[in-house]
Amino acid sequence: MKRKRQKLPKREAPMWMVTYSDMITLVLVFFILLFSMSQIDAVKFKAVADSYQERVIFDFMPSAIEMDHPTENQENQLDPAESDFEAMIPDEQDEAMEDEEKMDSTDEESLNELHEEVEQFLDEEELNGVITASRTDQGVVLVLQERVLFESGEAELIEEGFPFLEKVGVLLSSIPNNVKIEGHTDSRPINTYRFPSNWELSGARASSVVRFFVENQGLNPARFQASGYADTKPYVDNNSSENMRLNRRVEITILRAENQ
Repeated sequence: MKRKRQKLPKREAPMWMVTYSDMITLVLVFFILLFSMSQIDAVKFKAVADSYQERVIFDFMPSAIEMDHPTENQENQLDPAESDFEAMIPDEQDEAMEDEEKMDSTDEESLNELHEEVEQFLDEEELNGVITASRTDQGVVLVLQERVLFESGEAELIEEGFPFLEKVGVLLSSIPNNVKIEGHTDSRPINTYRFPSNWELSGARASSVVRFFVENQGLNPARFQASGYADTKPYVDNNSSENMRLNRRVEITILRAENQ
């Protein structure tokens, strides 16, 4: 009797091997594609580029076949009109700087004239002993001491100060410049019902002066701004009673044109 041979089971590759081989195949195909794409037929590419150029697609982007250094070639292929424009820029900048210097010179001259006009007015009205005038970057500053306008610790104008403010109002009515009015105090603290600190006192004093010019002198309120600085901007150190007296002041700044 013949024995039947038993068929051996077929050996199959593990499942992970199939996945791995597929991945390797895909990677190989990917690199082959990259390699094939990197090998450009210069003649064919030029022919394709020329055909597109005829259709006005590459009018502003010439063919890159002979461009070893694209940046350099683009710089050499600037539009003549653009080159002329760039050549004009330094001249325009020089003109702008000259115009700015002329404007600064004009502002400086007008500020000098304004300062001279204020000094002349103070001389004619005999106010030099009461009001001092000085020049700053902002404009011409008139300084009135506290004793001329207010009682100590108060923000209501005293009648003795009206003539001085009326004369300053006459000056301001003849000048179109805007005006900034600042109130300043010494370093001694104040704590009252109306003025819990020097901030409120200095601000109220500046506002009182603005209100006088607007209501009594009929000046345009849009020209004015009021600020209170308490003791943060002392004229001199608060180390003596005399210095504290100088620090208690109201400053009227006639602003220069560019600060309007």
